[in-house]
Amino acid sequence: MISLSNSEKGTVSSTAATKRLARAMMVSGGEFSLLLACCNSVPRQQQVLNLLTEFSSADIHEVLLSPAADKLYTAITNEIGTTQPEALMVRGLESVVAINQLIISTNIMRDEFRKQFRFPLVLWINDEILCKLVWLAPDFKDWAASTIRFDVANNQLFESKQQAISA
Repeated sequence: MISLSNSEKGTVSSTAATKRLARAMMVSGGEFSLLLACCNSVPRQQQVLNLLTEFSSADIHEVLLSPAADKLYTAITNEIGTTQPEALMVRGLESVVAINQLIISTNIMRDEFRKQFRFPLVLWINDEILCKLVWLAPDFKDWAASTIRFDVANNQLFESKQQAISA
């Protein structure tokens, strides 16, 4: 029997999640779809994005939100103009100062996303933003398929910390 170490399990899990995200973007086929990529580590997000380019041939645009952003739809349209990328990644939600207002306005404007965007929209979120989406933008959140997670499980994180302490 082959046993994987926690770091190997994390890598296998991350690779599988990255492939799921690439597949979900491809299946969209020029239609709007909402994809939630949950990762509590910003550097980890960048690692996944680098890996994603290996699994997807799509022309993926990226929008990094300003901490002063107050409307997601406006921030995206200001960034992309009239272009319709094959996929769009939105990062920086965790740094938005007025995040509750941004999420509430997103829920109010949800129909505009579907009307105007003909591409998969990937929101990079952390657990806190995910909870806020559930409570403040339930209608918008319901458009998303299951959330794709990129974090190490809590027990693996705990075991890694324990190994580091005992080393």
